[in-house]
Amino acid sequence: MLRLVDLKNGEYNVELAIATVEIEIERAKLEGLVALKVLHGYGSHGRGGTIAIELRRTLAHWKKIGFITNYFGGDKWNLFDSHSKAILMKDKNIYNDCDIHTSNPGITIIEL
Repeated sequence: MLRLVDLKNGEYNVELAIATVEIEIERAKLEGLVALKVLHGYGSHGRGGTIAIELRRTLAHWKKIGFITNYFGGDKWNLFDSHSKAILMKDKNIYNDCDIHTSNPGITIIEL
């Protein structure tokens, strides 16, 4: 299962968005999930861009310290990308995700 963390439809500032993602990662790990999908938007309304930039900066740090395995933008979320394949091989139910093959820059996939 690929859980959605929706940061776009709410009143999130950068700090609250990062804290929410951190909590959701911890919760997902406890539940045995292999990945999360974060909907943050891409900045077309002036807010998503800042959250996306800071989220990916934080994810790079979390990957470096081993808190997450990997992350990548929605533009790479497809059956032909090696990082996507790694997630899909761990949980076949994720093949049904509605954003796979949409090249959506407003999402980030986090491999736990």
